[in-house]
Amino acid sequence: MTGNSAQQAPQLGAVKWWLISVAALIAIMVLVGGATRLTESGLSIVEWKPVTGTLPPLDDAQWAQAFEGYKAIPQYRELNAGMNLSEFKTIFWWEWSHRLLGRVIGAVYLLPFLFFLWRGVLGAELKRRLWLIFGLGALQGAVGWWMVASGLSQRVEVSQYRLATHLVLALLIFAAVVWTLRRLSDRPRPVAPARLKITAMALLALTFVQLYFGALVAGLRAGRVYNTWPDIDGSFIPSAARLWFEEPWWRNLFDNTLTVQFEHRMTAYALLALAILHAIDAVRSRAGAAVVGGAGWLVAAILLQATLGILTLLRQVPIDLALTHQAVAIVVLTLAVVQAERLAARGVAQGSGNLTLPVGQPG
Repeated sequence: MTGNSAQQAPQLGAVKWWLISVAALIAIMVLVGGATRLTESGLSIVEWKPVTGTLPPLDDAQWAQAFEGYKAIPQYRELNAGMNLSEFKTIFWWEWSHRLLGRVIGAVYLLPFLFFLWRGVLGAELKRRLWLIFGLGALQGAVGWWMVASGLSQRVEVSQYRLATHLVLALLIFAAVVWTLRRLSDRPRPVAPARLKITAMALLALTFVQLYFGALVAGLRAGRVYNTWPDIDGSFIPSAARLWFEEPWWRNLFDNTLTVQFEHRMTAYALLALAILHAIDAVRSRAGAAVVGGAGWLVAAILLQATLGILTLLRQVPIDLALTHQAVAIVVLTLAVVQAERLAARGVAQGSGNLTLPVGQPG
């Protein structure tokens, strides 16, 4: 090992563990967000205080003030009238924990990032990627409040459009962290036909589409209706009159509970079919153990996810099954990112710009 490589190794390891920690926290954040949604807790805090909101109510007067704020919004008046303070505290703690995790992730990301910048251990390409992720994280905080604000005046829940945007942005940040983490390792690029690379990227894109549709299902509570499988509304493919009755037609894709659940189902079938074709092609192409294994694990995870989705639907969205379904969705996304990155053209290698020696140390 050269002197350059020997000095780079500990720094590279620290950066990797930092990004692994960030990715794990984001995954936990998504699950806590899912629980917050399922327990109808997301509107329990009606103000956005990025700094002072870190502390929860500390005495009876502050609790009473927080509860009075909740009583002023439509959700309390129309859905939870008569809720007592103890019941309010239950939903408050879910939302507070969700927001606190967001603050923790911001600190866990920013402080080590600034340290690595100060030490001069990050190459130019890696710095650009990490600044972009930081910018997306800052945007996510604003999107979170934009989502909450949609349910404070005229609705009894947040907008499903904004909920889906909030979730997909969180998972985009997660995917970017995982992709960047993968790029910190020098690995031989597998020899694979171009179509394998195309289908891997298509799988990743389709996974995000499916995650978006899943968020719409959650936002519309569409999983609590049409609780049969494989038929939906009495048949495998519902009638066009039922799928497209809203005007303009495109609103059905986002607002019609039948259409939203149907497109979520159909996208799941398409995702599984594409994953199976990708795995068969990987085997036939002899693309290497890593590619074949990655394709196989992706098929297995999607099959598990589809099974959990069916059970969640048939049982009308119990919180334990719903959160397990969401957790496996994160696993599917992780495997799709890893497979796509594995087959993508290699970025700047570790030894040629992704990581640099600290300023002032000999090369």
